[in-house]
Amino acid sequence: MPLAGDWPLIARNGRIDVVERPQTQYVEVGDAEVGYQVYGAGPIDLLWCFGLGSNVDHQMDIVPVADFLRGVGSFSRLIVFDRRGTGVSDAISSGSIPTWEEWAEDMGTVLDAVGSTQAAILASLDAGPMAILYAVSHPDRVKALILHNTAARYLAADDYPVGATAEVIDSLVQLTRSTWGTAALIDLAFPGAAGDPQVREALARSQRVSATPRAAAAQYAFMLHEMDVRAVLPLVRIPTLVLHVRESPMVPIEYGQYLAEHIDGAKLVELPGADMFPTSEVHTMVEEIGEFLTGSRPVTEVDRVLASVLFTDIVDSTQRAASLGDQRWRSLLDRHDAVTRDQLRRFHGREVNTTGDGFIASFDGPARAIRCARAISDAVTALGIDLHIGLHTGECEVRGDDLGGLAVHIAARLGKLASPGEVLVSSTVKDLVVGSGIKFADRGQHQLKGVPGLWRLFAVTAPSI
Repeated sequence: MPLAGDWPLIARNGRIDVVERPQTQYVEVGDAEVGYQVYGAGPIDLLWCFGLGSNVDHQMDIVPVADFLRGVGSFSRLIVFDRRGTGVSDAISSGSIPTWEEWAEDMGTVLDAVGSTQAAILASLDAGPMAILYAVSHPDRVKALILHNTAARYLAADDYPVGATAEVIDSLVQLTRSTWGTAALIDLAFPGAAGDPQVREALARSQRVSATPRAAAAQYAFMLHEMDVRAVLPLVRIPTLVLHVRESPMVPIEYGQYLAEHIDGAKLVELPGADMFPTSEVHTMVEEIGEFLTGSRPVTEVDRVLASVLFTDIVDSTQRAASLGDQRWRSLLDRHDAVTRDQLRRFHGREVNTTGDGFIASFDGPARAIRCARAISDAVTALGIDLHIGLHTGECEVRGDDLGGLAVHIAARLGKLASPGEVLVSSTVKDLVVGSGIKFADRGQHQLKGVPGLWRLFAVTAPSI
């Protein structure tokens, strides 16, 4: 999708990419300061209220969030901010949590700071109620409302059976307190990130730089027990889009359905998956928002390339590190990295990323990738190291210098299944190297975690290096 506005741009590998972040600015709200950023310069002002877990300085570090910012920023002037108590904005004490009206004041002050007289508002998760309150209190300033994975109320009541019991909410608050900023909470809130360690860690880090566990739990306790804006839903008289995932245990689809049923003329769009914010299929959300705001569905362009993806991982690295000690283990890792990079250069492979004790690399041909894999394995064996190695060829998404998509996940899964010293490949790779002289041993059919269907795998036995 072409980008609008004054973002710093650079051509990279045939695509246009954003290389700098907007400057974080601050505005005073009472005796506090609220931080915000502005993306793009489109004809529509769109204020995004993400809620707890937000840090505007960190958003571009999370690949799917960065993709979302680029996409929405191509047809709007996108304004993002951290409300009081989150991210770069002033902290609050657990004993003096602002009211929803005070949080809504943050929104209006940020809009004033950027000179916006009328804006659409996108509110995600716990930010939904403050956006609804602001919209009905300032109908002249809000032209449209988009409610994403949020609710009018969380706690069940006699006239609100879709809500959760007080016991369930207390358990969720305690879970937040004990797992905030860790993989355990990310796996629950963003199950789609399970196959992408970088996105998973970036999401966890975003929570940690947004609030402390105690502050997060205190805010959630207030929100989940006290939040209730059902009475004002009939007063929402602007175009409203409700976006809600179908399968989340934390924000059941019934919450979104209730909002759509009680806001006159609201449109409900059910999104696939269970992620609180999409870690894949971000383009679907971008396209729905674009069509709602502009009347035409934007075409989200994703650069894709056929690549052979190589995944390596040191066998028993944790035990080796413990037995060698930090200094000797670091020295061994440095030698492992050096010889791996030597072989990547020799076989014209491209280093995509490192995993601490392994590499992800890509090649434009599977035969060259296999030969490089065996060369790497032989070279590190001389250092006393064995590797798990997986290789798959498939379509990948180009994300700047990074690669994403199912092919990367499959290569990683094969690496985890490979025996020490073995190069394990998919049947796709085997079929593509017919006539190369490379031989294979059939390892049978396997179910790969998170990947549909059964996959027949083969171990490389005799490549010509």
